Amino acid sequence: MAKVKVSKFDIAEYLDNEIMIEEFLNNALEEGSTEDLIGVIGNIAKAKGMTNIAKETGMSRPSLYKALSKGSKPQFETIHKVIKALGGNLTVNMGQ
Repeated sequence: MAKVKVSKFDIAEYLDNEIMIEEFLNNALEEGSTEDLIGVIGNIAKAKGMTNIAKETGMSRPSLYKALSKGSKPQFETIHKVIKALGGNLTVNMGQ
């Protein structure tokens, strides 16, 4: 019987354009928990290149991985820096 090789699914491999990234992040903001949002930001940072994001935020790669890992509770400043480094910005829309 042939062995089937199964690799772990990595969403970061599919975040290859700005529209996909924007939809992924907005979906997490609208429907996910805080932990989901942190994970999504971590996956986007990984897709964009953790080394580049670390340089732009002034954080070390290990600190960035730790801040964006499952179960972490990063400070708002860290999330804000990462989103800016990803090319995004935070806005609030109070009405439709």
